[in-house]
Amino acid sequence: MTTTAPSDVRPDPPHSSDDGSLAEFGYRQELHRSLGRYASFAAGFSFISVLTTVFQFFAFGYAFGGPVFFWAWPVVLVGQLLVAACFAELAARYPISGAIYQWSSRLSNLTFGWFAGWIMVIGQIVVVAAAALALQMVLPAIWSGFQLIGTDPAPTSADGAANAAVLGVILLALTTLVNILDNRVLSVVNRVGVTAEIIGAVLIIVLLLTHSERTPSITFHTEGAAQSGLLGALLVGSFTAAYVMIGFDSAGEMSEETRDPRRTAPRTILTALGSAGVLGGLIVLGGILAAPSLTDGRLGVDGLSYVLTSSLGDGVGKALLADVVVAITVATLAIQTAACRMLFSMARDGQLPFAGRLARVNPRTGMPIAPALVVGTLAASVLLLNFASPEAFLAIGTTCIVMLYLAYAMVTGPLLIRRLRGDFTITGTDETGRPLFSLGRWGTPVNALALLYGLLMTVNLAWPRAAVYDPAGGHWYFQWFTVLFLGSTVLLGVLYRWARARRVHAAVTPAQAAPEPTR
Repeated sequence: MTTTAPSDVRPDPPHSSDDGSLAEFGYRQELHRSLGRYASFAAGFSFISVLTTVFQFFAFGYAFGGPVFFWAWPVVLVGQLLVAACFAELAARYPISGAIYQWSSRLSNLTFGWFAGWIMVIGQIVVVAAAALALQMVLPAIWSGFQLIGTDPAPTSADGAANAAVLGVILLALTTLVNILDNRVLSVVNRVGVTAEIIGAVLIIVLLLTHSERTPSITFHTEGAAQSGLLGALLVGSFTAAYVMIGFDSAGEMSEETRDPRRTAPRTILTALGSAGVLGGLIVLGGILAAPSLTDGRLGVDGLSYVLTSSLGDGVGKALLADVVVAITVATLAIQTAACRMLFSMARDGQLPFAGRLARVNPRTGMPIAPALVVGTLAASVLLLNFASPEAFLAIGTTCIVMLYLAYAMVTGPLLIRRLRGDFTITGTDETGRPLFSLGRWGTPVNALALLYGLLMTVNLAWPRAAVYDPAGGHWYFQWFTVLFLGSTVLLGVLYRWARARRVHAAVTPAQAAPEPTR
C-alpha cells in the first residue's frame, strides 16, 4: 500500500482511459469498482435524501420563517448548483475517494487540504447522527409503540429527544453492519432505497398538491414566523434548504468504486442535486398548501408528518411515512459510507492516527471495515447529547451543515485562486474519449459566486442566535455550540498535526537533517 500524499508540487498526471487505474495518482486499486451510473447517482441522492431532510427540518423552517420560508429554497438550490458545478469539474479531473480532502490538497497544499478533509469527516460523522435522529419525526407518527421513552414524541421535548437517540443508535447499528458486509450489498440497498424514495416523493407531491387548502400566494406571507422581519425569516428559514442540499459530492467520494468515473461522477453530482432540489422544493410547497391549518401551531412542531396524516388520512399518510423511514435508513447508510471513504483516503496517505488499520480494505468484500466501526461509534456518541437537552437536536443538525459548508469553501476557495492565476485548466478526455466536463469561460464567475455563497451561508448558519439555538434560555453552550464545536475541531486538528510533526522530527537522524552541501 502506498502512502503517497497529494501535493500541489506534483504535476497533474495524464488522463488514463482505464477507469480502473489509480496508479497515475500513486494509489493501488483496492476498493471494488462495481458501481454503475445509477448507483453513483444513488450515492449522491441518498446522502441528500429529500424525504429524510425535509421531514426532519420542515417544522423548524416553518416555525421560524412562516410560509415565506419556501423562497429560501430556490436561492439555496442555485447557490449549491454553483458549488456542484465546480465539484463536477474536479470529479472529472481527480476521480479519487476522499474527494474534498484530495481536491483541496491538490489545489492548495497538503496542510490546507488536510484541514478541509478533517473538518469534512467530522462534519460527516455529525451528519450521520443528525440523519439517524430523523426517525423520531416519523416512526411515532406511524405507531405510538415506537415511542420507547416517555409519551411526548415531539423532538423538542425531553421524551422525544431521548427516544430519538435510542432509535438513532439502533439505526446506526444496522447501517454499520451493511457498511461492513459487501460493496455489492451496499450498492443494492442504495439503489432500491433511492428508487423507493423517488417514487414516494413524487406520490407525496401529487397528493399534497391535489389536496391544497390554499393558493401559492400564501408563500409571500410571514404570519406566524418566530423570526421578526422578512429578511430574518428568510435567513433562518434557509436552514431547512441548507440542511437538505448537502452531500451531492458523495458521487465523487465513490469514484474509486465507480465504473468510468471521469464521465459518470460529474454528471451524477449535478443530477443528484438538481433532482433532489426540485423534488424537495415541491414537497415544501405542497406541505404549506395542504396543511389543515397554518395557525394552530402544529405545523411548526409536528411538520409534514402532521400534514400527511391529517390531509390524506391515516392509511395513506402512514404508508407514505413508511417510505420516509426507508429513505432515512438509506440516507444514514449513504452518509456513513461517504465518511468511511474520507477516513480511508486520509489514512491511506498516512494522515490519521492508526492509519494502517483505517486504510486496510477487506480483499473479499472490498470494504474498509475499521472506518465503518469508527464512524458508527462516534456518531452514536454524538446522539448521547440528546439525553442532555432537547436543544441538542437543532445544535447537532446545524453544526453538521456549517462544517460541510466550510469544507466546501476550502475547495472552491483554492480553486478560484488557481483560476485567477491561470494555472487551472481542464484538458483530456474521459473513458469514452469525450472531453472532460468543464465550465469553460464560465468557470471563474461561477466559482467566485459559489465561494461567496458558501461563505455567506456558513456565517448565517453559525451565527449564535439565542432565539434559535437557546429558546428556553439558560444553555449558553447550545447557543454557541456550532462555533465551539468548530473551534474545538480545528484546535484538535492543530494539536494532532503539531504532535505528528514532532514525532517525525524526532525520528530524523542528524545525518538526515543536515543540509545538502552548497553546489
